[in-house]
Amino acid sequence: MNRWGKALLVLLLMQCAVVAAVFWPDTSQNRYEKQTFAPFPVNAIDELRIGDEYDNEVVLKRLGDKWLLPNMENLPANTDKIEKLLQQITTQSGNWPIADSPAARQRFQVADYYYQKRLSLFSGGKKLGTIYLGTSPGYRKIHARNDKQDAIYSITLDPTGATVVENDWIDSRLLQVRAPLRIDTDLYNLYFENGSWLSATGGTPDVQELERLISALKNLQVEGLADEDLQRELSATEADLVLNIQSLAGDVTLKLVSLAGHHYIHSSEFPLFFKCSAYDFNQLTDVDAGLISGESF
Repeated sequence: MNRWGKALLVLLLMQCAVVAAVFWPDTSQNRYEKQTFAPFPVNAIDELRIGDEYDNEVVLKRLGDKWLLPNMENLPANTDKIEKLLQQITTQSGNWPIADSPAARQRFQVADYYYQKRLSLFSGGKKLGTIYLGTSPGYRKIHARNDKQDAIYSITLDPTGATVVENDWIDSRLLQVRAPLRIDTDLYNLYFENGSWLSATGGTPDVQELERLISALKNLQVEGLADEDLQRELSATEADLVLNIQSLAGDVTLKLVSLAGHHYIHSSEFPLFFKCSAYDFNQLTDVDAGLISGESF
């Protein structure tokens, strides 16, 4: 082989080396290929603690098939919202990690000492792990890290779904009366018998007024708890309306109170007052007693 042939062979070998360096599989990613981001048994999770960088924390605990807020008198929590969050966290797959260095943990705010949100998962009192949520690279995307791994991922998650505001976790439907059988107030008395609603005065309730009342009870929504400093004042305030209700689920008394232009509701099932919308409040308090009693005035 002449001098030029040897030079061309050397050049070819150098080109092959460059191509191999560029296209050779990245072992730093391959080592994560079979690693799941958060391989926690979602059905075994019975406690979720959500914290933020300011040391605010929400505690959620599962009892049977329901979730409760133990720091809020064990009020029912929004089970659908919690299950959705847990499913989103534990079913992320197919993503390559974007980084794994200590410097990247700080840059993306997913370090154990520097994060935006912290989700701690428990089962039977045993901690399964912690997920750190950090910066957002785009719409419905968030940087996240499992504390048992170095890898940092960009996962699909709505950041507002991991709120640390306790009111946001209350089940807004907790005061709904789905199957009323008797409704008593100071203004009218109604009962359900043989498939029909009747008035205690012997009249037949106006259909539209009755449907409006029943629908208001079935679709009642709360907007969180009344402020702590208002609870005592609301207890001492005369109610705009008191409804004593018998239903298939049991007996309940609802007290509706307006104060300083705001609207509140109390149920005998729970120790605290809740906020409600003006619309829901008016649907219950503006019932025409004459019409719903089947009397003409």
